[in-house]
Parts: sequence; C-alpha cells; structure tokens
Amino acid sequence: MLNTIIMSVLVLKNISSEGPGTMAGYLAQRAIPYSVIDLYAGEPVPVAEEFDMLVMLGGPMSVNDDNSYSYIRQEYELTRRFISQRKPVLGICLGAQIMAKALGAKVFRGPEKEIGWLDITLTTVALRDFRMLKLATHPQGGDVWQRFKVFHWHGETFELPVGAVRLAASDMYANQAFRYGSHAYALQFHIEVDREMVYDWLTSEPIDQTRLTSDTEQFYDVYQKRALAFYESFFSAQKISQTGAGGET
Repeated sequence: MLNTIIMSVLVLKNISSEGPGTMAGYLAQRAIPYSVIDLYAGEPVPVAEEFDMLVMLGGPMSVNDDNSYSYIRQEYELTRRFISQRKPVLGICLGAQIMAKALGAKVFRGPEKEIGWLDITLTTVALRDFRMLKLATHPQGGDVWQRFKVFHWHGETFELPVGAVRLAASDMYANQAFRYGSHAYALQFHIEVDREMVYDWLTSEPIDQTRLTSDTEQFYDVYQKRALAFYESFFSAQKISQTGAGGET
C-alpha cells in the first residue's frame, strides 16, 4: 500500500457572494481536505502552520481600504508566512491584489472596470510553466492557446512585485497573472466562477446583461474544463492525496 500525504487547503473568503465555486467541487471530488474561513463574518484567521496551502478569493473592497477591513492586513501577513515557508499560495482577483501588496507592489484603480468574457494573452514564461500550460490547453482539441477567454470582474490592478514573473496580460491591463517563486500564483481573473456566481453578479453592475449571459453560455463549459485542469496541476501536483472522504472541514 502506498503511503499518502495529506495536505490541507485554507480558503479565505472576503465576501459572501465570492466563494470557491468550482474549486470546492474539485477539492471534494479529489478528497482534498479544505476549510473556508468567512473573514467578512468575523471568523478568525488561522495560523499558517495549521494548513499546507492557501487560497485567497475575491471581493469588491480595495486592498487600500485595509483600515476598514482589518482582516486584509492579516491576509498580507499570512501570504508572506506561507511564501516564506514555501507553501503553495493562490490569489484570485482581490486575492491576487493582496498578494501583490503583501510582496511590496502598488495596487491602484484602473482606467475602467474590466468585466465579462475577455481575452488574456499568456507570456512566453507562462507557456513554459506547467500549471499555466494546463490552463492554456484546449480541453477538446488538446492544442495550446496563447490567447483565450477568461472571466473578469475587477476595477483595480497592480504593479508586478519585485522578483515576480508576469504570466498573462489583457488588452486593458498589463498584469493579469504572476508567479512568485515556484509555488505562489496570482490570477486577476476569476478562474473559480460557476454559472450561478456569474448570474448572481450580473445584478450588481450596470452592464449589458443580455450579452454577458450569451457569452457565458458560449464560453463557460470550455472555461470550466480549463479551470479544472489548472486545479489538478496546482493542487494535485503538490502530491496531495488522502484515503478518506474529502470536503470542507
């Protein structure tokens, strides 16, 4: 019988409407234990030593409002702690901005909000990164796309932290993803969304809902498969395994 390595995932949730989405289903299906902490509800931030991997989700607040949202400052510290211990970190949207600021980079409001299904272009570095390569590989044909649709919902952006490598850009924003070291990834776009989340968010912005609904029906299925391939490379490539049932703890 093979020995197993159990690695637990800490998921930090900054607002009720932005949960782990398809990531939760993946982790449960793969029997990877995870805990979701509702920071907005006042749940305490665990210490880094209690978990092996960190995921920080999105939210409408700005990292520059950390005086109003004190838990964001705790996320900075937790990010630095995980990175210093060479534990995997994944930041999504606000989580990516938290990573950037925790690593000393500036986070600022962009010229306009980037919302909907829009292209990103991967850098040559990203095409040599096996996790980003999984995201870039079309799930049907198996060919690698350097430019493809992802789901955006943000109004702020960040400079690249010193020591980080750029992984993706869009027509509007130069920094859509970066890697810091070999274990920490920041994604400005929302890799985790499920259909329910997309349609729920539609009501919060004065946008062309008909077009966004149509785009979601057109692009979502392939995007979800890309996301699952990325999860497999990010979580399972860390030699995560368990013999018992997985799910939120």
